[in-house]
Amino acid sequence: MEHSIETEKFAPFPSKKLDPIIVDSAEIEALRLVDLEELSQNEAGERMGISRGTIWRLLQSARKKTAKAITEGRPLKIINEQENLK
Repeated sequence: MEHSIETEKFAPFPSKKLDPIIVDSAEIEALRLVDLEELSQNEAGERMGISRGTIWRLLQSARKKTAKAITEGRPLKIINEQENLK
């Protein structure tokens, strides 16, 4: 992972005591590279050492989870577990 994540959790205020939505650090890295750094999915895949298809799946998942957390007022928790992406 090129960029370390220092924040573990984002929570709405006021808290509704709802279960958090879990986001993997690989999903956050894909989101950062494509949406923040404005790399193409191919470039992001090369940087992370995974296929463009895997980048696409990570982006779709991260975007859906982020939207769900915002619209439902749920905490967003980032875990640093690396799944077997390759």
